[in-house]
Amino acid sequence: MIGLARSLMVLALVAMAATTSAQEAAVKLGSDTNLPVPRFVSLKADESNVRRGPSLSHRIDWVFNRRGMPLQIVDEYGNWRRVIDRDGVGGWVHYSLLSGSRTVIVDQDMQPLYARADDTSPETAVLEIGVIARLGECDATYCRLTAGGYRGWAPKSALWGVGADELRD
Repeated sequence: MIGLARSLMVLALVAMAATTSAQEAAVKLGSDTNLPVPRFVSLKADESNVRRGPSLSHRIDWVFNRRGMPLQIVDEYGNWRRVIDRDGVGGWVHYSLLSGSRTVIVDQDMQPLYARADDTSPETAVLEIGVIARLGECDATYCRLTAGGYRGWAPKSALWGVGADELRD
């Protein structure tokens, strides 16, 4: 009886270890920063070269020219970060041109900002599509935004630059 109980305990521990390993494998960490990849950041500079590869010798494919624009880091190599914008377009940018300050882009035209995280609460402002807003706290469905001197809550589904399951304090 003791042998059976011990065998069952060993099997349970092996199963728990396998589950934990699978969960850890689902969260990829950057090789250089040890931060989650993918993750959202914002553009620190007014103008940033986007290169075909992770070095100054690689060709510049285009230039991001909108300070505060949210980007998603999808890979790392040394001091370089491979980023994409909301259209999925991107390339390699030097890490010094990126900021951990979070912003989002409004993806729905004439998106109301609400006084509370509830679409029945009073509107504090209306944001046009493409507006960049500073990201504050987020619950399961709404995020608090600041844009153009206005503050309020908007549904995550109307924003690009925040994960659907992301919670922020």
